[in-house]
Parts: sequence; structure tokens; C-alpha cells
Amino acid sequence: MQVATTRLTIDDFEKLPDELAHFHELEDGQLVDVSGNTPNHNGLRDLLIALLYFHVRDHKLGRVVSEQEYQFDKNAHGPDVTFFGPEKAKLVNPTFRVQRFVPDFAIEIVSQNDPFAKLLKKVGRYRKCGVKEAWIFDIDSRRAFLFSDEGDANLDENQIFKSSLIPGFSIRLGDLFDQI
Repeated sequence: MQVATTRLTIDDFEKLPDELAHFHELEDGQLVDVSGNTPNHNGLRDLLIALLYFHVRDHKLGRVVSEQEYQFDKNAHGPDVTFFGPEKAKLVNPTFRVQRFVPDFAIEIVSQNDPFAKLLKKVGRYRKCGVKEAWIFDIDSRRAFLFSDEGDANLDENQIFKSSLIPGFSIRLGDLFDQI
């Protein structure tokens, strides 16, 4: 006997009560749990937000947001950190849980619920849907992996985290990891 499964749409996800949608993403029509981040994961996310937020604001480059959900085809994902420029800032709908555009830049941090292989799949989806630059940060290996229009890179702790999308911002990866 086959059991029919109902696939959720972005609109269905948007209408879910906060208690059900919180700590979930929509992937291939199914709710996926994304809870359970560790203090180091949260610390790195918060540090990245703090460092990027003021630089982006002071230079009027756009917006930096954490855990915001965006529509990637028929999926809703909330990368750990995102950036989008002024043109996309005009598209923000404050009444929507899921923004109907993709950010220019996304960061994912490896965690127990989001191991590296799963994040590679997400980053592939982000890039396919128009994200210009996606990063995966791995705290344990003290490495960052860049996927961009300009090429991909595997950076160690002695290399610099910077983006052409956020001119003037840079930090040595080791210095970043040392702060969490």
C-alpha cells in the first residue's frame, strides 16, 4: 500500500504557525529540521553579523541579515548569514516569512544538523538560483569554502575572508575563528 505524501509549497510554508515553521526549512516540499546549533556555531554566525553589519551599513552597501528565509525555486532556506545590495533591499516584503528573491551572498556554517555534504547541496541550489557568492565555514577545520561567479576556493586559517560584493571588508580567517 502506498501512502500519499503532501508536498508543501512556499505559500503553504508561509501560512504555517510560527511554532511549526520555526527551526524548519522547506526542502523538496518537506519540512526539514534545522535546529540544534552549538554555541560555537551561533557565536561565529553572530560575530559575522556584527562585523559585516556595521561595515555594510556605514558604506551604504545594502543589508546583512541572519537566518532570513528566501525562496530558492520551490524551497525555502534560511542561510546563517546573508547580504543583498540596495536594489534587492527594495524587494523586501516585511510581511513575508520567506522573501521572494535570493540574496547576493550567503554563508552557511557546518553543524551537527547541517554537515558539510548537506551544505554543499544547499550551496549548489543557492548558486543555481542566482546567489553570486556562497561560503561554507567549517569551525573544526578552521577553513572556509567559497563558491562564486569568479571561481571557487578552499581557504585555510591563514587566508583572508573578503568579498568583491562587500568592498573594503576583510578579516584573516584565523583571527575570525579565534574570536569564537
